[in-house]
Amino acid sequence: MLKIAIALFTIVAVVYFLVKKYDTKLVLLVAGVFMACFALAPMKAFESFSKVMVSGGLIQAICSVLGFAAVLKITGCDKHLVALLGNVLKRAGIFLVPAASLLTFSINVALPSAAGCAAAVGAIFIPLLIHSGVRPAMAAAAVFSGTYGSMLSPGLSHNPFVADLAKVSVLEVINTHKFATISSIVVASIALGLLAIYLKEHKGYVSEDKDFQIDTTFKINPLFALVNIIPLAILVLGFTGWVPLLKMGVPEAMLIGAFLAVIITRTNPAKVSEGFFNGMGGAYAQIFGIIIAATVFVSGLQALGAVNAFISLLISNPSMASIGATVGPFLLAVVTGSGDAAAFAFNKAVTPFAVEFGTTIERMGSLAALSGAIGRTMSPLAGAAIICAGFAKVSTFDMVKRTALGMVLALITAYFMLAF
Repeated sequence: MLKIAIALFTIVAVVYFLVKKYDTKLVLLVAGVFMACFALAPMKAFESFSKVMVSGGLIQAICSVLGFAAVLKITGCDKHLVALLGNVLKRAGIFLVPAASLLTFSINVALPSAAGCAAAVGAIFIPLLIHSGVRPAMAAAAVFSGTYGSMLSPGLSHNPFVADLAKVSVLEVINTHKFATISSIVVASIALGLLAIYLKEHKGYVSEDKDFQIDTTFKINPLFALVNIIPLAILVLGFTGWVPLLKMGVPEAMLIGAFLAVIITRTNPAKVSEGFFNGMGGAYAQIFGIIIAATVFVSGLQALGAVNAFISLLISNPSMASIGATVGPFLLAVVTGSGDAAAFAFNKAVTPFAVEFGTTIERMGSLAALSGAIGRTMSPLAGAAIICAGFAKVSTFDMVKRTALGMVLALITAYFMLAF
């Protein structure tokens, strides 16, 4: 009982320090080592660290996608995609708010960083929405609501993580949750659009702020915009078997995309190469580092016997497993602004036993990851929230008041589509 009490105390401490915005990796690492030492098995934490840091499939997918994302930024292709879809947004009429969310969601698939997507999209979409009469807080909420489209990206860290657990391809994991993910954003977008109409924030607003003026001088190159989706198109066409010649892994598709970006945009190859590898290194440091730290944290829980106790409880009450995979990551993401820590920890500790709960690793792992992403999209502390609110010059709390209803409905939608 003492070991379980220490585990619970440590979990509470982790939540506290995450809320206080301490570095996620540091908090999880220290907590994991502390629990392992208390259990008189310190090497369990260190061995888990060394084991996961060379997980080939995870490193390949995550690092290559973030490398390609860096290439898009250097070549300016991301701006052309956003501007192109911005022209579509201009013609949305009464559907302006939900259309902005859905278009942001679509762009986030190609640009899988939530904060990066918020910066690229928000710079164009938020002034466009405000210029079209949408109130600033609602304009920011429309963009912020769409910043979890990365769930459909092969490079989102959670997808290869779950694929590695299930011993399947990354695209099989995405195929498992694609309908739930798309349905959730459709529900959230409709809810936000109706809320905008109810609050009368969808039209009629007039701003004299020069920062909300539209840049009409930017010339869109459709080929540059197309570069953003080339790797994703290659992966989908190859995975579905429509074009067998294109069946390949994520790194290969991203590298092809990077080469095409250089050729089409005629950007300095040396500059692109440096950016690609810097992007890969940043992905390992910032994203894969959280996976490593979460693994050490779980190893500490295992050393104390807390994981086995929790799994035994879930086996006795299988219905609790799906609820735990939904509510846990969601709430922690709302509180901390990041769903990664909870989702990774849950998927490492519990998801491998999904079959015993009457579901599959792919479904349970996807549910935990999607719940964390949805929770982060109604957190005032999320990086993407701060960026969107900054563009609109409103507080993050005013913004998430508007995203909250849609995200709760999105969570319920995801639960019913993946839990059963």
